[in-house]
Amino acid sequence: MNEETSVSPSVRSLQIMLRTLSFYYPALPSLIPNGTFGEDTLEAVMTFQREFGLPVTGVVDNATWDAIVLAFTAAAEKMAPPRGLPNLPSWQYSAAPGVRSVYLLIVQAVFQALSSVLDEVTACPINGVNSPLCAKDIRWLQRKAGLPETGALGKAEWDLLTRLYALYILRDPR
Repeated sequence: MNEETSVSPSVRSLQIMLRTLSFYYPALPSLIPNGTFGEDTLEAVMTFQREFGLPVTGVVDNATWDAIVLAFTAAAEKMAPPRGLPNLPSWQYSAAPGVRSVYLLIVQAVFQALSSVLDEVTACPINGVNSPLCAKDIRWLQRKAGLPETGALGKAEWDLLTRLYALYILRDPR
């Protein structure tokens, strides 16, 4: 029999879960998932078993596997980024100047935030109406993006607005 250690997708899955758990539970060692059940994986399994009140055997039996999966699922949910807010009802949506829409409330709040860091953006009132001030902000956005300056909010304007929000307010360049 070959003494080389084989790579196992199941072990890699185990290692990925244990690594993720190590971010949430500092007592767990951080692994580099490689698919090989070596000393690092054994240590992580035994630490997990000790921390979660299981018999410390280093063996990933059904009880240990189920506990790891359960803890991983809970931790991954807690560590996940907040759920995105649905923004517009459809890709065809448009709110022309003068239109009242609940979707404009979010747009106006984003413009309010942007007005604190971008001099050309007006702090339009948050009232759900594509008022002259709101339409002015939308036209500014359209002008900067080379779009027709209609003052109407649509998918293209929403996409640009959310990118500016991420860049200037969240400071996330993605």
